[in-house]
Amino acid sequence: MRPEDIQAMIAHGLPGAQVRVDGDGHHFEAVVVAAEFAGKGTLQRHQMVYRTLGGKMGNEIHALSLKTLAPGEQSGP
Repeated sequence: MRPEDIQAMIAHGLPGAQVRVDGDGHHFEAVVVAAEFAGKGTLQRHQMVYRTLGGKMGNEIHALSLKTLAPGEQSGP
């Protein structure tokens, strides 16, 4: 799986989010800035991102490091 594929899946599942994904085909790092994250904790934010990836986690995506932010918390991707 390519970083661009993961980026597209997250962007599709969280419309309006700013998404950046880097990786080597198995291990990835993602920064996601989404208004939907406002008022939610880290676990809830990560679960929202994992839902956008469907069954890819643990199969095609072996490791995904996430940084999830609401707008204004820090500069985005």
